[in-house]
Amino acid sequence: SKAREFGAAGIGLCRTEHMFMAPDRLPIVQEMILAESKKEREAALSRLLPMQQEDFYGILRAMNGLPVTIRLLDPPLHEFLPKIEDLLVEITTLKLTGGEASIIEKKEELLSKVRGLSEFNPMLGHRGCRLGITFPEVYLMQARAIFQAVVQLIREGFQVIPEVEVPLIGKASELVFLRQEVMKVAQEVSRETGIQFDYTVGTMIEIPRACITADEIAPEADFFSFGTNDLTQTTFGFSRDDAEGKFLHHYIQEKIIDDNPFAVIDREGVGELMKIAVTKGRQVKPDLLIGICGEHGGEPSSIEFCHQIGLDYVSCSPYRVPIARLAAAQAAIRG
Repeated sequence: SKAREFGAAGIGLCRTEHMFMAPDRLPIVQEMILAESKKEREAALSRLLPMQQEDFYGILRAMNGLPVTIRLLDPPLHEFLPKIEDLLVEITTLKLTGGEASIIEKKEELLSKVRGLSEFNPMLGHRGCRLGITFPEVYLMQARAIFQAVVQLIREGFQVIPEVEVPLIGKASELVFLRQEVMKVAQEVSRETGIQFDYTVGTMIEIPRACITADEIAPEADFFSFGTNDLTQTTFGFSRDDAEGKFLHHYIQEKIIDDNPFAVIDREGVGELMKIAVTKGRQVKPDLLIGICGEHGGEPSSIEFCHQIGLDYVSCSPYRVPIARLAAAQAAIRG
């Protein structure tokens, strides 16, 4: 509602993982992650479904008549679990203070599972669409929550424009697989409710391979959205947290780079990949809707660059909308 108040023409990125972090949901999410079987995982997901549906209902209702891009779960699963270090401290404390054997045993089982899910490089690991392909029931639950919220709002007389976004696609076949899964759920909900509804399925473009093979991905996508935070990481080979904390300020001070590439789009590298993706994508689908989300979407010179390469929209945090609108208008006037 705040974004709409500031003049936003929709929501360019609704992050579903934030909804999972709520205190009343995190234990259910952890139960889903630690499930020993698909049946147990689906049981936990069935409890999350109405909660997710309520979230999507509220967001779509607030943006009545405007598009809402909902990104399916992106982060690796271990982010929802206790840290290994914290569990080790808990177990050690329990043992030293004579804690119950059954509680210690459960904590040790949890520690074993958390260790099994930990990754050496989680940013490039089991996350995004890779998660949706190996555990499709997670994305199926989210898709059902979206479409059931859509039906609920249509019945109440609202106009809804849901856009389902699949993260971290690097190969067209990944999107083909997940698009089909989402479409199946949409058909099921429509059949169950007797309500027809429109929706689109698109993808984040945040890996160099996706940019280079955009002509293969575009036929399967209704829209592209550049995730420039991750695209910058994967293009430079930088870990954002490490780079900003350890050496980027030295690079800028020594004039090795002009700007922090996580604040201002790197036109020569990341920008070239974006141009390739726009050109290749629209070669096979001229009306392909293409935008950008991330912090760059609120930075004036980056917005000007997005206008120059033909993007349709920029997305940023609600409080940066006025700045983004002004920068977009100035870019349009300059041509």
